[in-house]
This record gives sequence, structure tokens and C-alpha cells, in this order.
Amino acid sequence: MKRILVTGGAGFIGSHLCARLVREGNDVICLDNYFTGSKDNIRQLLDCHNFELVRHDVTTPYYAEVDEVYNLACPASPPHYQYNPIKTMKTSIYGAMNMLGLAKRANAKILQASTSEVYGDPAVHPQVESYWGHVNPIGIRSCYDEGKRSAETLFMDYHRQNGVRIKIIRIFNTYGPNMNPNDGRVVSNFIMQALRSEDLTIYGNGLQTRSFQYVDDLVEGMVRMMATADGFIGPVNIGNPGEFTMLELAEKIIELTGSKSKIVHCPLPGDDPKQRKPDIALAKEMLNGWEPKVRLEEGLRRTIEYFKDLE
Repeated sequence: MKRILVTGGAGFIGSHLCARLVREGNDVICLDNYFTGSKDNIRQLLDCHNFELVRHDVTTPYYAEVDEVYNLACPASPPHYQYNPIKTMKTSIYGAMNMLGLAKRANAKILQASTSEVYGDPAVHPQVESYWGHVNPIGIRSCYDEGKRSAETLFMDYHRQNGVRIKIIRIFNTYGPNMNPNDGRVVSNFIMQALRSEDLTIYGNGLQTRSFQYVDDLVEGMVRMMATADGFIGPVNIGNPGEFTMLELAEKIIELTGSKSKIVHCPLPGDDPKQRKPDIALAKEMLNGWEPKVRLEEGLRRTIEYFKDLE
């Protein structure tokens, strides 16, 4: 049994990770300031003897004796991270420094939940971990993209300078239950619009592509990454290489919900990447053959049922 700290643990991904770690018998400390997270996401864990919920903002130091840290704290959807871009940068940078400091003091292993956004609007397709990216440092998405890139830098420097045991994963588009229905991400947007019989809004011509990963597949990859030998630090892509256009996704959601919604087109937002698809060869090799198991249609069905219950 391990004592594990999860920052952003009441968020969409963090809540699924906490539930998995608690089920496995670990002592779990869930840290969250509830900017985008919610107690509802982890309510079923509150009575578990091995789960502790702490309201805390990672931009200020936190002290605990733990064996492992999963650093997930950061708003991850454009409306949320653009709401207060300076705070987003602080969360990525100060949050990384504070958690790395904790890991250094406690001799804990620490995993950074980085993002495919470090690749920006990629000139390499699919994206491999050795690709340095094509990122606008002064755009409206830069607070998130560059914040996460800076966090990766800090992780590497704490590792090289202080010997901190680190792991870095780059998460590609992920969806599933516990998503905030108003988070502005494409899957939640389309599902909520379809359930309400509203027009599905596609930005641009709809031919830009994304790869969609069900949350259970991501959590499995995270746990496997944390369990790798100290010599393997990443970064490693965790995503689903299945590639879909926005039009294909919208049409699939209309079909699965039985909605009469129509598709309308809106202007493309700034710095929106045209393509996104992970190369997961490294994950397959180093994470005991990890690869996504949940097909898009099945994952969307589960997510639609979750959102129906919220309506």
C-alpha cells in the first residue's frame, strides 16, 4: 500500500484516477481548489477510510509525507484556462515547483500530466515525443501551452539537478463521465447541444482532426507509467491514435443521441490546431503493451448516459 497525492483530484481525470487508486487499497490525498473540479466527482469516495480530501491551491506550497505524486492540477479547457491566463501560468509553473519541492523533500516519485498542446499546431503528423512542437508563445492559448511546456522543463531540471524521480506523460484529448458539461471541450459541447436539440457548433470547416481517448484508458496508462523503472522518465504520449474530423464526431453524436440537431459553422478560434494524433509506439513498448481499449462509439455511449443523468 502506498500513500499517494493527486493534485487536481476532484477534476474530471483526477476523480477517475483517485477512484482507481483507492480501489487498489492505497491511501490517497486528493488536493483541489475547485476552480474546475467538483466535490460531486469524488463524493462516492468521501466515506472511504483511505481517502482524504483537502481544499488547497497548488500555487502555494503543500507539505505531506507521500510515496507518489500525480500532478494534474490545471484548468484544461480553453474557456477555463483563458478565463484567467495569468493564474493558469501560475498553476502550471508554481504548481510544478511546489509539487517537485514536495517530492524532493519526501523522496517521492512524481508524475506530470502534460498535454498534447505542447506540440501546438504541429508540422509533424502523427506527433512523436521527439518533436519539439510548433507553438505560438504570444497567442490566446499560450498560457496553457507554454505553461505546460515550462512545467516539463522544471521537471527535467529538478531531475537533473536534484535527482528527483520524475515521469512525464502527454495527454491527448480525453473524454468520459465527470466532464464538466460547460467546460467548452468539443465532446461535452456536442453532447449537451444534441441532448438539448440545439445546433451543433463547428468552428471552421470541420475538417480539423482530433484523437479521442476514453478516460479509463488514460488512467490505465498513467498508473502503468508511474510503475515503470526510475530510468524511464518520458515524455510519453498517452492518447488514442484513431483520428476523426469534427464533422465526423458531430454526426456520430447526433446519431447516438437520436437528436434532430443540425450542424452550423462558426469562425475558427485563434491558434486552433488543424491536426492532432499521437504516435503511441513508445507507450506500447514501455508500458507493458498499453494501448486504448475503448472504441469511440462505446465511450461516447457511456458519456452520453452520464450527461443524460445531469439533465
